[in-house]
Amino acid sequence: MKLCRFLLRYYPPGIILEYEYRDKSKKTKELDILDLNEFTDLDSLADRIADNEQLNSIPKRNQLRIILTRLRERTINRKYRAFKLFKEVGAHKFPLTDCAFNKSGEKFVTASHDRTARVFESFTGSELLTLEGHKNVVIALAFNNPFGDRIMTGSFDKTAKIWSSTSGECLHTYSGHETEITCLDFDQTGKSAATGSMDCTARIWDVESGQSIHTLIGHRDEVVTLGHDRHSNHLITGSFDCSIKLWDCRSGKIVRTMKGHKGGISSTKFNFLGTQVVTGSLDGTAKVWDLASGKCIFTVGTKNDEVFSVDCNLVGTMIATGSANGLCHVYDQRNGEDMATLTGHRGEISRICFNPQGNKLLTAGSDSNCRIWDAATGRCEQLLEGHRDEVFSATFNYNGDMILSGSKDNTARIWRC
Repeated sequence: MKLCRFLLRYYPPGIILEYEYRDKSKKTKELDILDLNEFTDLDSLADRIADNEQLNSIPKRNQLRIILTRLRERTINRKYRAFKLFKEVGAHKFPLTDCAFNKSGEKFVTASHDRTARVFESFTGSELLTLEGHKNVVIALAFNNPFGDRIMTGSFDKTAKIWSSTSGECLHTYSGHETEITCLDFDQTGKSAATGSMDCTARIWDVESGQSIHTLIGHRDEVVTLGHDRHSNHLITGSFDCSIKLWDCRSGKIVRTMKGHKGGISSTKFNFLGTQVVTGSLDGTAKVWDLASGKCIFTVGTKNDEVFSVDCNLVGTMIATGSANGLCHVYDQRNGEDMATLTGHRGEISRICFNPQGNKLLTAGSDSNCRIWDAATGRCEQLLEGHRDEVFSATFNYNGDMILSGSKDNTARIWRC
């Protein structure tokens, strides 16, 4: 076995080692460097990695120092650069329901009450494809990032569909849910996908064959949120029955059932390492759970109003909640300490997300605005205004230099810095 090359992973910071075996097969090993910062001693870090991986040659060690320098230059927080409106598109006849970037941000897709999804080129605003075939509202969608060659849509017509993102061809229609689909997600390999439904079940599907792999039965009320861990081994589901379930994707069996919320689950998010999950609930709280034991590590929130959205930054230092009362809270993910309260929205917060660097928070609200915040201090860095109705979705691209916002005013906007 020999080391072929180093690959950089910018968000969160890490290095991928690619090894080649005697039979010419290749295998990769990821090294997480989540605590990389401007004070990190790169020489000591390079020596430690080289010793652990038995990289004894001086050229390899020097190469390692060079790529660690590049990694820090790319990922360490720079001075804030303001976002400006770049494009607005409004091809749908009725309000939007969801929107998503591909990994690079070169394309985005929107879903609507008009029963279609549409694919656009981000840099020109040109419509590339119209995905037609659903017989009811298209409520959820996703690219199979990082690949970006497939799009999945879920509809109130009880089906999900897989589409080619280049030709617009419908490759598969997933049928089997008894009632409306509410949420969906690709795993990180792009080989399987999951859907959740008002019929109290989730399903795992084979993307290439279109066949159902597992039906996940156990919830007593509709499944409204789900997601895969980054290793594609586990799926988390949240339900209006107030419980969260962790499933083994290979067997389709329940690994853990986590109870403690007093209201329906509204949002779930794995941490990057896949060791914890953050949950938000209509009971006004968020909880962080240890997945090895299924125990709640801590609970945050005032219980004054429903929590609609939760997120955690990639480096594992902060979690955030967005609530119906227009407030967003940022907490230390290690101990639950309240770090900042973000005030400014004049209505409920529909969606929140951290930027890839993990130091800024993006919020979307019913007041027709998005806001960008310094997550550590709670200071509002910028107000993104111009939508004429509730903004239900907002997200960053992989590099964090583009934002996609979707509104019930039938438009999506691209913002660039």
